[in-house]
Amino acid sequence: MAEPIEWLADGAPYSPRFGDRYRSETGGGLDQARGVFLQGCGLPAAWAARPHWTILETGFGLGLNFLATWAAWRADPARPARLHFVSVEAHPVSAADLLRSVTVHPALQPLAEELAAQYWGLRPGLHRLRLDQGRVLLTLAIGEAQPLLRELACQADAVFLDGFSPARNPEIWSLDTLKAVARCCRPGTRLATWTVARTVRDSLAQCGFDVRAAPGIPPKRDRLEAVYAPAWTPRLRPSRWQDDGPAATPGRCVVLGAGLAGATVARQLAERGWQVQVLDAADAPAGGASGLPVGLFSPHDAAQDTLPTALSRAGARCTAALLQALLEPGRDYALTGVLERRLRGARPVTEPDDPFSAVADAARLQAAGLPPGTPAQWHAVAGWVRPARLVQALLQHPAIRFRGGCRVARVQATPQGWSLRDAQDHELDEASLLVLASGIGSAALLEQDGLKHVRGQVSWGPCPPTLPVPATPVNGHGHFVAGVPGADGPIWLGGSSFQRDDTGTDLRDADQRFNLERLHLLLPDTARAIAAGPPPSAWAGVRCASPDRLPLAGPWKPPGLWVLTALGARGLTLAPLAAELLAARLHDEPLPVPARLAAALDPRRLRP
Repeated sequence: MAEPIEWLADGAPYSPRFGDRYRSETGGGLDQARGVFLQGCGLPAAWAARPHWTILETGFGLGLNFLATWAAWRADPARPARLHFVSVEAHPVSAADLLRSVTVHPALQPLAEELAAQYWGLRPGLHRLRLDQGRVLLTLAIGEAQPLLRELACQADAVFLDGFSPARNPEIWSLDTLKAVARCCRPGTRLATWTVARTVRDSLAQCGFDVRAAPGIPPKRDRLEAVYAPAWTPRLRPSRWQDDGPAATPGRCVVLGAGLAGATVARQLAERGWQVQVLDAADAPAGGASGLPVGLFSPHDAAQDTLPTALSRAGARCTAALLQALLEPGRDYALTGVLERRLRGARPVTEPDDPFSAVADAARLQAAGLPPGTPAQWHAVAGWVRPARLVQALLQHPAIRFRGGCRVARVQATPQGWSLRDAQDHELDEASLLVLASGIGSAALLEQDGLKHVRGQVSWGPCPPTLPVPATPVNGHGHFVAGVPGADGPIWLGGSSFQRDDTGTDLRDADQRFNLERLHLLLPDTARAIAAGPPPSAWAGVRCASPDRLPLAGPWKPPGLWVLTALGARGLTLAPLAAELLAARLHDEPLPVPARLAAALDPRRLRP
C-alpha cells in the first residue's frame, strides 16, 4: 500500500504520518536539492572524469533529490559513465503522487515519467531500477533505515542526509542510523544536509565526520557540510570481500562461453569499457543449453521472502528491463505473465496488492482453460523469450568479439593473468581477467565435482487452429507456452524432462511421452488435442546446477579468475541479474542485491 499524501492549498505535499511537509516552502524543493545537496557535496565538479559515482540518500520521499541529480548528470559533459543513486525509504509513495509532485518543475517531467514507469512492486527489500539506457542505476532500499543500511553493499562518494525533521522522525537522524551511514562511506566521502540540529552535528562528529556549517537556502540561515575523515581505520568496505582484490581497471578480458551467462556478463563488461573476447567450443553463439527454442522467465513465489524468492523477483525485474531494451516484442519475447498451477495441494500464497504475484482470479483461470477454483498463482512480471535471439542481441556491441571452435581443456595462471589452453596444451588466448561462463564445461575447468549436469528435453510443434491453448504460458508441473511466432506460423512448446548426471543431447521417445504425461496434469484439454495430432518435435540440452541450486557469480581465484555458471533451469530469470552482480563486485560498485544474497551466490562457497 502506497504512503498516503495530503496536498495542501499551496500545492505542497504533506505527510499525515509525520505531520510535516515533504519539501521546503521555497522553490518547490528544487532550490534545496541543488543548493543543499548537490552543492554541499561539490557536485557536479566532484564526479568529473570518474568511471562511476555513487550517492547514498536517507529518505527518497518524492524523489526530488534524485531527479535533480539525474538532471545535473545529464547536463554535465564531464559526467561519469555510470551514476549510482542508492536511497532508503520506509514509506514509498505512489507513482501518481511522484508525478504530481514535479508538475511545478516541468524540466524534470520527462525524467519523472521514466522513473514512474518502473516505480512499482516496492515491497520491503532492495529494488534496482535501470534508467537512461542503464547508465543511471537507482537502488531503492524499502524499509527501516538502520537495518537496511547495514545490509547495503555500497561505498558512497557522497551522502544526501535527508528526511523529515529530527523532531518529527528522530530514528532517521539517530546515532545508530548515522553509524550505519558511515559504514557505507570511504575517507573523503562528502555529506550534506539541511538541518543544523546539535544532536545531528554531534552524532556525525562521533561517527568520524568533519562537520562545518555553511550558508543555508532561505528561509533557513544555515546548513551542514561534512567530510568523512575518521581518526581510526574504518572497517572493511561493505561492497568488497577481503580477497576480491582492488576495483578492476577496464582493459582486455576473455569470457569463456557464448550462452546466456557468457553473453550477459560480456555485455556488462563491455558497457564498463572492457574489450571483451568471447570464446566458445561451438561454431556460433547459443550452441548449448541457450539454444532452447523458447524459454520462460518468472519469479518464484513462496510463503515467505526466502533467499531464492528474493533472488527470482529481482531477477525477473532485471530480465524484463533487458528484454525491453534489446529485443522486439511479440517476435523475440513477450511480457505475457505466467500462470503457475499448484498441483501438490499447496494453496497460492501472496500478499495483498502484490504486483509480482497474486492469486489467479476466475478470468485468468478461464483464459488458461482451467475450471474456477483451480489453485493457481498469477505472476505478472514474467513471459516467454527466444534465448538465442537474446544472446545475439547481447553480443552485438562494438567492444565484443566472438570466436568459435575454441575447445578449452584447462586454464592456467600466469604472471600476466590467465592462459586458456586446448587438449594439446596450445594457448588459445590469455588475458588479465577471465570469466568462466561455459555451463557444464565449467565443472572440469574449476576441478569442481559439486557442479552437476542436468539433462532436459522439451517437446514442441506447430499450433493447429483447433488446438485449445491457454492465452498465456502456464507452469507448475512442467510448463507450456503457445503462440510463439515461428518460421511457418505459431508454435507451442512444453516440458521439460529432468535427468541428473546425464550429458546426452540425443532425442528420446521416452522423454516425449514423459512431457505429454505431465501436460495431461497441467492442461488436460490441450494435452488430449496434441496427443491426437502429429508427433511433436523435440530439443534437448544439458544445464549446469550447483548443490544448493543457486548460481555461482563472483571471483573464484583472484586476481583475475571469475565465474558465472550453475544457472540451472532459471537462466532466463537469473542470468542478467547475476551478470550485473559480478560486474558490480569487480568494479566496486553498489550491488544490485543485499550483501547476504551476494554472499550466498559467491562461487567460493563450493571450495573446501
